[in-house]
Amino acid sequence: MIEEQKQPENTIETQEEISVESEENNSDNHNLENSVAETAAESEEVIDEVVESENEETQDDLQTETEQIIAVLQQENANLKQQLDKQIEQTNGVKAQYARLAADFDNFRKRTSKEKENLAEQVKVNVITDLLPVVDNFERARTQIKPNNDGEKAIHNSYQGVYKTLVDSLKRLGVSAMRPEGEQFDPILHEAMLREPTDEYPEGTVIEQLMRGYLLGEKVLRHAMVKVAVPKEPVITSEGENVAEDNQTDNGED
Repeated sequence: MIEEQKQPENTIETQEEISVESEENNSDNHNLENSVAETAAESEEVIDEVVESENEETQDDLQTETEQIIAVLQQENANLKQQLDKQIEQTNGVKAQYARLAADFDNFRKRTSKEKENLAEQVKVNVITDLLPVVDNFERARTQIKPNNDGEKAIHNSYQGVYKTLVDSLKRLGVSAMRPEGEQFDPILHEAMLREPTDEYPEGTVIEQLMRGYLLGEKVLRHAMVKVAVPKEPVITSEGENVAEDNQTDNGED
């Protein structure tokens, strides 16, 4: 009975020890948790510092790399701009050369066209000039030959028909005959072959056309050979008197 009563006291002591131990364990656990928390906090701070340091280093590296890339791009841009300026200069030179060649070609084309026109005009002038003596012969035949019978009239009409066809062809080419009779003498159009003293016409008037002149447009194909009026010269007697004045004096006395 005595042993049975002592056993509960041991149990109570054991429970108290266990309780104390449990409290100590809890305290230790709490301390351990605090230590772990502090260690975790310190670790986080260290990690944050490392990360921040790495971020700063990374940013510095990125900035340096970016600056290097920008410097390379600026250099490439400068090189490309230099090449572009050189290419533009070459292009402008080619354009200027093309403009000069185009102007030279245009001048050459105009000059060639003008030369062709002048050549064609000169050829036409030469051909027509060679035909003018034929026209002269037809005109002389018309004025000098007088047909006396039907056969001669038929021949006359035949060659006059040829003459008319030739004259019509020359007119279509722009040839026109001069008609200087009664006009003032013009050395550009006329050639004075004879001078006739007369009071019937003013001085320098064309009295007669000896050979017909022709024009091609405004160009002279052949000058008209003409007879020109000049004033009469006074007649001087052997005594040196003016017969015309004497006649006027005699008429006045009568």
